[in-house]
Amino acid sequence: MKQAEAETVPDPVDARLGARLAELRAERGWSLGELAERAGVSKSTLSRAERAEISPTASLLNRLCAVHGRTMSQLLSEVETEPPLLVRAAEQPVWEDRASGFVRRSVSPPHSGLRGELVEGRLAPGSDIAYDRPPVPGLEQHIWVLEGALDMTAQDVEHRLDTGDCLRLRVWGPTRFRCAGPEPVRYVLAVVLP
Repeated sequence: MKQAEAETVPDPVDARLGARLAELRAERGWSLGELAERAGVSKSTLSRAERAEISPTASLLNRLCAVHGRTMSQLLSEVETEPPLLVRAAEQPVWEDRASGFVRRSVSPPHSGLRGELVEGRLAPGSDIAYDRPPVPGLEQHIWVLEGALDMTAQDVEHRLDTGDCLRLRVWGPTRFRCAGPEPVRYVLAVVLP
């Protein structure tokens, strides 16, 4: 019985590769049939590869990479290792926009296949940052103010958030973040891809 169970457990790399292939197809809004036509591969083969029931051949991966505009190295690098489960505060990447007084800390363990992430934002007093569009239309955001006050504008509606307040929204157009008080504002931004 144990040998039969071992045979049904997919290889971890094949499982991650299958999940990434399914994500790439979903990102483009393609059905299995549409991808099969574009790649010249049967729907059943694609389905089995996405479910890690088969280990994709180099030829199959080459066809899929061509359709998705990636090299095989790029695709495989996206699935080589599991994302770290824990990222210590000292290891979290920090990016600073000195001109605007904005500091962004990537809190979540990085991985291209995950749909959600946590970001810590800090704005200096008087900071005002405007974005002309979201990186992905329909992006879901949850903004939770930890310290200070934040004015956040989306779809021409301004929201005043004080310490402890949380705003949930889907972003379709321009947004603006302003430090509303005399003290810096620190907030958590939870981002979820649609």
